[in-house]
Formats: sequence, C-alpha cells, structure tokens
Amino acid sequence: MELAGASPLGLLRSAPGARGFWARGKRWVAHAGVVASVEAEPGPDRFAEVRRATAIATPEPGPSWPAGADPRLTGRPRFFGGFSFQDEPGPSHLWVGFPPALFHLPAIELEGDAEGIARLHVRALARDGEPEAALRERLEERMRELAARLRAPEDEAPEAGSTGARGSELRSNQSDRGAWDVAVERTLDAIRRGWVRKVVLARTVDVPHPELDPLEVLAQLWWANRDAHSHVFYFEPRPGRVMLGATPETIATVRRGVFHATAVAGSIRRGANDGERTELAARLLASEKDLAEHRISVEDMVERLERFATSVWAEEEPHVLALPAIQHLETEIRARLEEGTTVVDALAALHPTPAVCGEPRDAALELLRREEPFERGWYAGPVGWFDLDGTGVFAPALRTAVLSESGWRLYAGAGIVAGSSADAEWIESGIKLEPVLRALRAAAGDPGGR
Repeated sequence: MELAGASPLGLLRSAPGARGFWARGKRWVAHAGVVASVEAEPGPDRFAEVRRATAIATPEPGPSWPAGADPRLTGRPRFFGGFSFQDEPGPSHLWVGFPPALFHLPAIELEGDAEGIARLHVRALARDGEPEAALRERLEERMRELAARLRAPEDEAPEAGSTGARGSELRSNQSDRGAWDVAVERTLDAIRRGWVRKVVLARTVDVPHPELDPLEVLAQLWWANRDAHSHVFYFEPRPGRVMLGATPETIATVRRGVFHATAVAGSIRRGANDGERTELAARLLASEKDLAEHRISVEDMVERLERFATSVWAEEEPHVLALPAIQHLETEIRARLEEGTTVVDALAALHPTPAVCGEPRDAALELLRREEPFERGWYAGPVGWFDLDGTGVFAPALRTAVLSESGWRLYAGAGIVAGSSADAEWIESGIKLEPVLRALRAAAGDPGGR
C-alpha cells in the first residue's frame, strides 16, 4: 500500500521490540517485527552460514518475483541486520543481542523516497492449514490498522529534547589519551619495521545516559544527515539493545550482478565557510600522506574484487567528499560479478577492508587485538540488507554508538600510516565522533553541552 507522508519514526514508535532503520539522504526504510531470523555461529564461515540459513528460512522466489527485480517495488523478502567486526567477538556485555551475524526478515516494512511517497509492506507466516483467503484477510486487516496510524506526516525537524531528558546536562568520558598515544607510537613502529602499511585504530567515548530515547537520538542524527551522503543506520534486535550511527562509505552494493562500492580514506576538517572548505579540500588532494593512505584502500579492494569479478573499474583519481563536519578522499569502484555471486559473497571477500582494519589484513588484526582496550562488537562490521536474489546494500558500521543498560558507548577511528601523528589522529577521530554526540546532546536538550 502507498501512504503519502507516512513517517518511519511513527512506525518505529508504534512497534517496540525488534526494529530497524536504514537511510541515505531522503531515501529510507524502517522495519519492525520478525517473521524469520537468521543467526550465525562464531567463525570464518559465518558469511556462508548466513547464505545457507536464509535459503532454508524462506521459500524459493516464485513467478511474481522475477530475477533482478527491485525488491522495493515487488515486496520481495529482504533480510536486515549485519555482522560483527571479528569472526569471533568477545563476551562484552555492551554487545549482548549482537551475535557474530544476525538478520531479521521483518513483519512490517515502510519505505520512503525523496518524493514523499511511502510504501507499506506487511507479511506473516501462514498458519498450518490456513486457507489463502484467510491469510490475505489477516494481512489486509493488519495493513489497514497500520495505515490508519501512519498517515499523519512527521517531516518537521525534531525538537531538541522532545522525547528525551529535556534540559539535562550530557556527561561523557573519553578513552585514555595516554593509551592512545602509546598505541599510535607502537603502530608507527610496526610500520617502520615493515610489518604493516596501515592500521585503523579506534577509540571510544562513554555517555552514561541510558534514559535517552534511542528513537529521539536517531531522529536527530537522521535529520542532521538528510542532505549529506552518509548512510544512517539503526538496529534494535531486542528491546533496549540498540546500535546506530552514520557512515559515509559503502562496502558493497549489488544489483543484477553489478557491484558498487566507495573507498573512503584520508580526511581533513570541513572548515567554517565555503572558502575555507575549498582551501582545505585542495590541501587534502595534495597531501601525500592522505593520498598514500587512500591508495592502500583502493588497491586492496580492487585486488580482492578481481578474484571473483569478470571486470573491475575504479576512478583513476580520488575526489573530495564533503560531510557536515569533515571531508574525505573518495573513489568509486564498480565491478561485474561472476554469475551467482551475491552481495554476501562480496562481503566475505572484502571484509574487513583497509578502511576499517588495515593492511596487510592479518597483521593489522593482530595489532588491533593487542592495542585496542575494548571489544569492537559490531563497530566497523558490515550492516545493511540483502534479498534472496543476491541484491543488497551494506555499509561499514563506523561512527557508531551502542546502547546498553549502563548507557551509550561511541566508537570512531583513524587510519595510521607513515607520517601520522597521535595528535592529528586524535583530533580526526574526535571530529568523527561529533555527529552522534550532537544527536545525543540534542536528545538530552543540551545542544550546547561539551
């Protein structure tokens, strides 16, 4: 059913429990409820395990689902969720509810576009022996009930603290700066010795305010990024366990056998005005350190794609991607995949990319295990959706926050290469933390807080 002006936040607020939201710009999809769930055990086979499990969990596509058809228009089943950063994540209580891989086939999907048209999809499992007419009647009754609640538009900018702890002071605790300096210096030493070329170190900020409404935080984050190129994501696999964030890059988009991704690496602040932004962008394009860091990401992705794609194309030179607070070097990458290759297959080959881990991969992972004093969980893992035809969109869960009973933990990282300094990378990672911090401040009614 088409619903003009229906609000994704309206759907999410009316459906507590398992729910999610995925958007880029003004295109979005919100979902709630679970018809089928797919979960993988720890280990290197989790991507293949997800592929096998989804084939079992859902029926084969019928004639009404032509191969390659756009699932947004046909209502084809889509699984939403993601993967942890590591094959075998640790036992941190912060990531309870987020196993090595988890995907939901939702009972309800609401999808909107830039024209303000929303499409409502409702699905359910047929009961044993239930006639088709009875199933259809049950679904149509559910759809009418939802449509009546969702028709009122909610497209205005969210009010600061409108559903959160209005007027409260937002407190936060950063990760230890001294430990960061030591980790960066050890990484630079490993680079000088030739063990690694790049390592992406992350740091955290803890915000002990579990009372903040996560949907209000999402509303603030999405509104701030509606005109940017960021992917905004929200996944709540069980009540009170939330991951959200906004990331500028795409690790894998596959449709009709065509692969697309963006390599994003190398950063500089945006500047206070257009003139300063242009000057800083030119400086970024001329930075040998940032260009070298960027080439590592592009070369690794292209080399891995060539193992299972029939043709691979990448822009010869990067361009500058300007976000609200930061600018990055970005390169578009496209490929024609071999027959039968799905977006999950592409993720298995590409993750973790040098943009979220480092290069060489195994050496960078080992260094991260030693130097990062926290568990990444789903931070920097691939999050998004896929369907039974292999179509899908995944972004790395960067600039992320996770909510637990003790509050919020925010994650952001910076690529360490030859020429990096602990001071500059601390500042860069701080800029990357700002979008979620601003959303938390606004949800608390403390937009000017530190």
